[in-house]
Amino acid sequence: MPILLGAALEYQSLRSAEPKLLNDVPEALSRPVRWVHSSEVLDIAPLLSGGELLLSGGQALAGVTAERQADYVRDLAARGVAALALETGPALPQVPAAMLEVAEAAGLPVIELRQVVPFVGVMQEINSLLVSESVEHLQRGDQASHAMAAELAHGGGLDQLLAVLAERTGASARLVSPSGLTLGAAGGTFSSDDDGSVTVVDVPVRGVLAARLEVKMPDGGDAGLARVAGERSVDILGLALLQRMPPGLKELAGIELMRAINSGSQEWQLQQLGPASGFPVDGAVAAVVIRSTSAGHLRPAVDALLRGCVPHSASYANNAELIALASLGEGAVARVALMEALRGFDVPSGSVVAVGPSGRGVGEAPWSLAEARRAFDLDTTGRGVVDADTLAVELLAGESLDPATREGFVQRQLGAVVEHDRLKKSELMRTLAVWLDTGCNTAQAARELHLERQSLHHRLQRIFELCGGDPRGSGRLAALHLATRLERL
Repeated sequence: MPILLGAALEYQSLRSAEPKLLNDVPEALSRPVRWVHSSEVLDIAPLLSGGELLLSGGQALAGVTAERQADYVRDLAARGVAALALETGPALPQVPAAMLEVAEAAGLPVIELRQVVPFVGVMQEINSLLVSESVEHLQRGDQASHAMAAELAHGGGLDQLLAVLAERTGASARLVSPSGLTLGAAGGTFSSDDDGSVTVVDVPVRGVLAARLEVKMPDGGDAGLARVAGERSVDILGLALLQRMPPGLKELAGIELMRAINSGSQEWQLQQLGPASGFPVDGAVAAVVIRSTSAGHLRPAVDALLRGCVPHSASYANNAELIALASLGEGAVARVALMEALRGFDVPSGSVVAVGPSGRGVGEAPWSLAEARRAFDLDTTGRGVVDADTLAVELLAGESLDPATREGFVQRQLGAVVEHDRLKKSELMRTLAVWLDTGCNTAQAARELHLERQSLHHRLQRIFELCGGDPRGSGRLAALHLATRLERL
């Protein structure tokens, strides 16, 4: 049986901290805890898998804005964290009321630890019990998987395979197509009220989401066993689906095309695979990359989005990354439409999206994909859709100029400004970069920097004094703009 949050708080290592639940989240103390983790990193959510009791000393939270605190608890809630336990003390005298309200609305229990305890002791006590339970789950999951493999080898269909899974776990199981059609079931019925008690596992076939396995434990059942057994059954169920409804040649060619693009195959290979998959070999193309723990789950929605804004597309889910290729026809207009559609696309918290530059024909698809991935590393915002076209200078410089050359150019053009920022703790470089990125539009730059226009004028005058005068109307403007872009690298 899993350790519930209420029981975890009663273990000696945690009870010594005098824990107190601060917000009203339904059935908070009945939540299963899969692991105990401690971290002061505010961007920890993407590194968690859900079900954790997260311990924090509160030092990082105490030094950020209320908006950042709210984003922190929203991200944890979206990740499925069981609860957040915050140690109050000199760094964080009390948990902010506004943050508690946001956490309650998002469904994240927040626990105050009113005494200092060694987090390592808490983790050792509880995680050792969870590890023992996890080993048992893995053993039982493997036993179910082996029994299902034997059933498949003797000609068993989907219903028979699911019956083996249900018998071995004491759960009800069914397999559902991406469109919602039941492909097989065993062990009991499902209803619309089961959402919170059903474990769902994606079943891909050759990188394509083919079905979803739903495992429902009876009241008081072991949800952890349902998850592990379901994950261990994926390969067997995928093989059974492949035998039952093998993909057509066009779909297989599309998958092979995306695999070839992902591996950087030569242009002649892509031109052979393109027509077989229905993808034109000529015309502009752009790669799309979505990094998400739900990559396989997102694929049907991404395919639908692409069908609505570009004439041809193909996609492929590989681990935590979904890659797609969009045929843009004439190019520029279709790419703008693609960017707008992706900006409106709802992705899970922690997911990131990037669009590569337009390539000339399917032969340049690997290049567009590589540039999209490099754009992730260069983007500093961490929000929205990363457009490789807006980072073209940085992408070119990172590939063609060595670090010493880049640093020397920045120093020659803007060394005095960089030194001023270092000594005075000012933000002249950022001010200059924003002003140049807006096309020297003072009003727009002031809005983006949250400055009064007069304050921006004063900053610009100081910048001009340091770098040898107003660069507008001279060839130095382009050099200064390039230097601000290189400085970001």
